[in-house]
Amino acid sequence: MNVFKKKGAKHILVQSLIYAILIFFTFMALYPILWLFFSSFKTTQEYQMTSKLSLPRVWWWKNYIDAWVRGNFGNLFLNSIFYTGVSTIAILYFSIATGFAFAKLPSRATGFFYKLFVIGVLITLQCIMIPLFFMANWTGLYDTRLGVLICYIGIGMPMGIYLTTEFIRSIPNSLVESARIDGAPYIQIFFDIIFPMSKPVGVTLAILTITGTWNEFMLINILASSEKIKSLPVGVQKFSGALASDYGKQFAALMISIIPIIAFYSIFRKQVTKGVAAGAVKG
Repeated sequence: MNVFKKKGAKHILVQSLIYAILIFFTFMALYPILWLFFSSFKTTQEYQMTSKLSLPRVWWWKNYIDAWVRGNFGNLFLNSIFYTGVSTIAILYFSIATGFAFAKLPSRATGFFYKLFVIGVLITLQCIMIPLFFMANWTGLYDTRLGVLICYIGIGMPMGIYLTTEFIRSIPNSLVESARIDGAPYIQIFFDIIFPMSKPVGVTLAILTITGTWNEFMLINILASSEKIKSLPVGVQKFSGALASDYGKQFAALMISIIPIIAFYSIFRKQVTKGVAAGAVKG
């Protein structure tokens, strides 16, 4: 009996330690968001003269109104939704289609082209910003939504193709072969078999694309000069300067920009968890 009691006490101790660690990391993850939320209701004077950790003395809701109006967030918000939505759909479709071709339709050129795409994963955005700027100018796509979308989709494709190709390789070849014996063309096999079975890796890829495109700042700043083309992260920059910053409105602008991502994870948290777990790449 004493042995069982000791094991039970040890088990409770280990569980308590695990919960304590999880609570600590949860607090560390949520604290910056809570701090930003409370700071967004302070005026710049209150933020500078009082403790940075204190609650607002007066809840200054006008920061959000001023940030939305002065930052032209209505137009920027719609642009961000457009870029994120179109880029995510395009990257998902083209990546799964290309992954199907690389994984299940082998040819002499398959390995070569697959390696070319995988090399793209190693190329950083900083290395290609200037070439992209010149190419956009030469093709007449500078300061256009089409030019921004082409760059976003092109940058997201290497990682998307790598993930989908490795995932589709794990799908048994017998499924494709059976469908071919029954007379199904490859396009039907793709839509009826491969595309539905690629949902787990599709969710993983969608998460990466949505968060990456929504928060993207450097590329849109280079490829677009007019306000009607730019996205939400650029609007946040308006409230920060080299000599002075309007902290209250800047924090409110930051909150406006991250609320959609928080809502996305809150609504689709179960799908996100399942997709990340099931979409893990094998081998």
